[in-house]
Amino acid sequence: MLSRPLRNRVTPAGDLISTEHRGTMYGNRGVLHNDDLVIVRRHQVRRWLVCVLEFRGRRRQIMRPRHFTELFFHDEAVALAAGHRPCAECRYAEYQMFRAAWTDGLGLSRRPSADEMDSVLHRQRGVVDGVRVTHPASWDALPDGVFVLRDGDYWLLYDRVLRRWTPAGYDAPRELFDGPADVLTPLSTVAAIKAGYHPVCGPFDGPVSSL
Repeated sequence: MLSRPLRNRVTPAGDLISTEHRGTMYGNRGVLHNDDLVIVRRHQVRRWLVCVLEFRGRRRQIMRPRHFTELFFHDEAVALAAGHRPCAECRYAEYQMFRAAWTDGLGLSRRPSADEMDSVLHRQRGVVDGVRVTHPASWDALPDGVFVLRDGDYWLLYDRVLRRWTPAGYDAPRELFDGPADVLTPLSTVAAIKAGYHPVCGPFDGPVSSL
């Protein structure tokens, strides 16, 4: 029995933290831990997925040695901000909707492959000197479901108000900040959301139960 939570909860910036709050969705980005369950890398592969917690009755031992590291998100909006995308197996319908919205949002002539999207996302979720890359935008150019950074905190734009993310859930809503937004959600994902992809957001009425 572990004496403390594993470091496998994902922040909107894509960082991994330890917390007792497990979240409502999970995913992976390769083998990130060693045999002592210590996280030793930020990612192993470019394919960063967000999945459902239950699929076809499958059971996994969390963080088995030399197997991919199970990661947990408060919701899909957090996962997308971190740079993940819908899994093509357990979330096939959402994956196809994401591809279609990506195509429309970026004005492409055909739907991209998973590898093509992963390559773009890998560039757009980069870290420079240990700090996650962001991009500026005006508030009226942003759709609900994206995250912005402000004074070291992560804020979800939803119903045209902001909610501060914490490991336990979201704080009460507040009005939009003055000036342009400093956006965490990758540019291509923002375009897909604007084109009609609706990420799962919330719950908003209290902390998420531990799993």
